[in-house]
Amino acid sequence: MSSMYTAIATSAGRDRRAVSSDGQLDVQLGLQKELGGTGVGTNPEQLFAAGYAACFASAMRLVAQRQKVDAADAAVTAEVGLHANGEGGFSLSVTLRVELPGHLSEEEGRTLVEATHQVCPYSNATRGNIPVELVVE
Repeated sequence: MSSMYTAIATSAGRDRRAVSSDGQLDVQLGLQKELGGTGVGTNPEQLFAAGYAACFASAMRLVAQRQKVDAADAAVTAEVGLHANGEGGFSLSVTLRVELPGHLSEEEGRTLVEATHQVCPYSNATRGNIPVELVVE
């Protein structure tokens, strides 16, 4: 399968820097206080949340256009949870909170969000791997 685009980034760990191959992303990472770090700097879960929220919002604009629905004022908040898996490792969970324009009915909104969940690359990558909860607000 050929890629339409390939993102490349390098990091040496949660308390180091992460840098994209094109230099557009250069961020100091920091271990969360909850994990024994200083909390200074962003962390991989925040980056994943930002990427998922942005990707889902963009996919929703595409789906809304296909459905001939105005969702231009929609916003997505991604909450990424980090959990101990009980076997010495870790797992993730995601809650996507989708704030839709007031002119959309609850049914229109739910239909739009469910269809977007089938289109978004992050949703497709996480499906069956981690729990993803969709909350329509």
